[in-house]
Amino acid sequence: MGYRVLLIDDEKSILKVIKKFLEDQNFQVTTAENKKEALKQITAKRFDIILSDYRLPDGTGMEILQYFRERDKETPFVMITAYGSIDGAVEAMRKGASHYVSKPIDAENLLKIIHFLIEKNEKNGFENMEEFAGIIGKSPLMRELFKEIDIVSKSESTVLIEGESGTGKELVAKAIHKLSSRKDKPFVALNCSAIPVELFENELFGHEKGAYTGATGNAKGKIELAADGTLFLDEVGELDTISQAKLLRVLQEKEFYRLGGTNTVPVRCRVIAATNRDLEKMVSEGKFREDLFYRINVVHLKVPPLRERKEDIPLLAKHFLKKYSQINRKNIVDIDKDAMEVLMNYEWKGNVRELENAIERAVVMCQYDVITTEHLPPRITKNKANSSTPEISGELNLFELEKRVILKVLEETNWNQTKAAQKLGISRKQLRTKMKNFGLLQA
Repeated sequence: MGYRVLLIDDEKSILKVIKKFLEDQNFQVTTAENKKEALKQITAKRFDIILSDYRLPDGTGMEILQYFRERDKETPFVMITAYGSIDGAVEAMRKGASHYVSKPIDAENLLKIIHFLIEKNEKNGFENMEEFAGIIGKSPLMRELFKEIDIVSKSESTVLIEGESGTGKELVAKAIHKLSSRKDKPFVALNCSAIPVELFENELFGHEKGAYTGATGNAKGKIELAADGTLFLDEVGELDTISQAKLLRVLQEKEFYRLGGTNTVPVRCRVIAATNRDLEKMVSEGKFREDLFYRINVVHLKVPPLRERKEDIPLLAKHFLKKYSQINRKNIVDIDKDAMEVLMNYEWKGNVRELENAIERAVVMCQYDVITTEHLPPRITKNKANSSTPEISGELNLFELEKRVILKVLEETNWNQTKAAQKLGISRKQLRTKMKNFGLLQA
């Protein structure tokens, strides 16, 4: 289904006609005949646009608008007014309505207004967004991913999420679930790479009493536990060919047998799969079933590696700083300029997970209120020291020049750090930090 609409009107004929018209245009329409029911729906569900009549049997659309705007400043709200009631329309616009339409309703014009408001809201929302459904990011690549997640969440199709290890594929899966109509149902994850071949069927389908030695009772598998929710198959590319065949059958038939069972169990959950491997290449090499690939790859999302969205590093680093400062009961408020520069220049082969671990380590090691380079893992600061910065016109760059000066003074003072610091006109602590940055000091 498409965008979610809440239509509020006490005239059943209008509800019926407009609901049918919008559903024919692929909208998912919820209706309410009065203020009480409307407020109940607004509290329980997330909508992409709200259409409300001005006059209702137990209140007004203005009261609904006020209630809604206290909770949501952005989602479009269209007020439906009686013909010629311009004063009510103006008042509604002043108090936060996005648009108004007059009765009798022109369905085609209403459709244009709905599309315009939703598209405008999405554009404005994603352009200013730094966090979406639990995912941190503001780079163009992440904002595009946010849009895709929002669209995909409204469908029931199987999704394949591709991305390197540590990019946050499970977070994307959880975001799709959280924004979907299944959000109040279970989210069940199964790591395909962590299950031995002989146990995969039992993990997925469950078993009945006596199915094998030790099966003393019935047990539900992951598919059954997911019920009407979402089943997340992580690292699906690690499945062997036998397990691939069993998974394919389930996705095709929408039913399965528990181990030792004789009755079929229906599949009601939505399936989201993820991989850090190139499944298309694996298909061409005969390592992954082509029919299963097309079955799980109905909708494809790609999570970009951190090195391709470096503008997100400061945002992520400060998010993790706040998180681990609270966990460790510390009052660390910032990351200094030099440390942030090191973070920005590091390659992050382990992606967001590696950055999180680095900030957690820095928080643990920091005894002050600001993270500096000395608190970062040595592998990260050494990376800066050992990186080859391009030279200009054959001359040394400032980084290399400073390193050579410090090395020369250290040699002149027989590596006495106190004397070297005095000679350089800096503190011993500053010298040690620079030595770490240049790879001249082992942590």
